[in-house]
Amino acid sequence: MFVNAVVKDRICFIEMQNSEHFNCLSEQMCFELIDALKFGYDSGCVGIVIKAQTRRGVWSAGHDIKELPQDGNDPLAFGVPMEKLLRKVQDTPIPVIACVSGTVWGGACDLCLSCDMILSSKNATFAITPAKIGIPYNASGILHFINQLGMNKAREMFFLGTPITAEDALNVGLINHVTELENLDNMLEEHFLTPLRKNSVLSISAIKRQFRILSRASTVISAENFERINYYRTRVFEGDDYKEGIRSFLEKRPPQYKGKASDLD
Repeated sequence: MFVNAVVKDRICFIEMQNSEHFNCLSEQMCFELIDALKFGYDSGCVGIVIKAQTRRGVWSAGHDIKELPQDGNDPLAFGVPMEKLLRKVQDTPIPVIACVSGTVWGGACDLCLSCDMILSSKNATFAITPAKIGIPYNASGILHFINQLGMNKAREMFFLGTPITAEDALNVGLINHVTELENLDNMLEEHFLTPLRKNSVLSISAIKRQFRILSRASTVISAENFERINYYRTRVFEGDDYKEGIRSFLEKRPPQYKGKASDLD
């Protein structure tokens, strides 16, 4: 087993534990991460955190190069395990947070960007390296970086393949917060998880689903996606969590939310 997943106080903590091989995103690692994400959601959690045991300061070395096809097949085809993992992170209807404590390479950088939020230590670096090993990155992945970082920074990262620092990553919007390594767990709890537990997961899930739909849309949203967004929103504002949020605010007390993300399935 390369992945361990435990639930603590409504948060699922997923840890990559194949540090001997620098947590490469092998087929087995990807499928175990997919199962762990499903476990976190099915357990009724309000959020998921992806962490890693590190070796030589490496959080994850990205795609397992030994598994890349050399027979002319597309290494980043729609159905390969790493692509399935990235879509699973993006489609999981509750927030997924990457907690990065070391260097991030290649496909692992795309994994982090697929998460909803990223917290990293100051010693972390981020690099997307397909050009170093001759991989023509796929269109969906490139567009993902463009949407997150803008055209110029995406070009820099892809063309050069050199790591950018955590501070640079913060400045261009790749990550949300940077802190000292020894303070990483404290910031994760205080800045991310404590507020997350207090909010309505039903509302958050509806909003995340809308983010996903809108990020895939062009300038015009299809009628189907428009109806889907309205469905998610209606389920929230007609539900008890919406009323509880307003009541608790007026009564100046902490809200007691009972909705589940799965209520929108």
